Amino acid sequence: MIKQTWAALAAALCCFASPADAASPDEAQVAAERLLGSDSEQVQWSHLPFTRKLHAWGVVVGSLTASTEAAGVPPAAMTEALRALATAIDLERDVKGGDLFWVQYEQGYTTEGDSIGAGRVLWAELRTAAKGTVAIHRFRIGKSSAEPFWLATGHSTEQMSVRLPLDRISITSGFGLRADPLDEQHALAMGPVRVTPSAKPKPTNTVGKGHSTATAEGRAVKTRAGAGPTLLGRSMGLSPVPSRSAAAPSGSVARAVAPRATLVMHQGIDLAADIGTPIYAAADGVVTGAAANGGYGNWIEIEHEEKLSTLYGHLLSFAPGIAPGMRVQKSDLIGFVGNTGRSTGPHLHFELRSNGKPTNPVIHPSMNPPQLSGVDLVRYREVVERNLAEAQREGKPK
Repeated sequence: MIKQTWAALAAALCCFASPADAASPDEAQVAAERLLGSDSEQVQWSHLPFTRKLHAWGVVVGSLTASTEAAGVPPAAMTEALRALATAIDLERDVKGGDLFWVQYEQGYTTEGDSIGAGRVLWAELRTAAKGTVAIHRFRIGKSSAEPFWLATGHSTEQMSVRLPLDRISITSGFGLRADPLDEQHALAMGPVRVTPSAKPKPTNTVGKGHSTATAEGRAVKTRAGAGPTLLGRSMGLSPVPSRSAAAPSGSVARAVAPRATLVMHQGIDLAADIGTPIYAAADGVVTGAAANGGYGNWIEIEHEEKLSTLYGHLLSFAPGIAPGMRVQKSDLIGFVGNTGRSTGPHLHFELRSNGKPTNPVIHPSMNPPQLSGVDLVRYREVVERNLAEAQREGKPK
């Protein structure tokens, strides 16, 4: 009965074709066999497939991969989705037992009900205790043939070609001009030193290093040695300098005398980390330097594609095998955080250079995924709303 129905449908489809497009009897037979399925070698790879949207949800038990497979999602279909989710959450550390998942995917079938291919995830959501809710949805921009995943925020899940070289990031000094952290402390860090007026000033007696003076009234007048820096000083990361012991004229304003600040161009960023913290290659490339290098201390340089290069300074030591000429892959271990060279404490100095010119890695396109905007963002939000509404109709837990 089912085969008769499909045969009738095939015949009907042929009837709706225009005369120029009308199928010959042989073509009609092939079309019918494609609909019905056939043992003929001529058409056994030509079944007309159909696609169904399916969904699965559940509680994470063990790994997320094993949990979605147990819920019926083909593992091969989840591969791309897991890679996309991993751009927003650490699937090993942040996804725990008891977290919830929802997956909508599509699967192709032959007319005989056999699955075709691995299937394709359309969107997925994770509800985690550690990081809250993370969701990804497919979306096509304009006339593009690609339909990648985007985070619910509109950020791309595209893997960037360059990564930061530590697993945990804390930037302690940014890119650009700054006071030399090893320069002598200077006057820009100091606020004005106000001396209490005295009607009859008398010669002062220095106490200790001159931080107090005796007045006619016998009161101690404090200078601002050791006080907090000015707003400018704080913005530059400076500390106050000790004042001189000489007393200032009555009622006047005095400043400590110190060398001028030495401003230097910080050509990278400093990342806080303990000594021995693993350092990873920021991208695929070839090591062009690995040695002691003056103020950089133990230093590594790697050349990458698109005329980019990265530098890593103040290392404790290099990973085994790291030497000029060695090819590395993104995230390969290359060394360990140290405090060598001209350094104020344990940290990693990281530089990104484009065409040999230092550039701010925090804002460089190679390290920042695209984000939807304008009409595309509006359309994407509509897609997300439709997906969520459909999921609620399918019984998705709230």
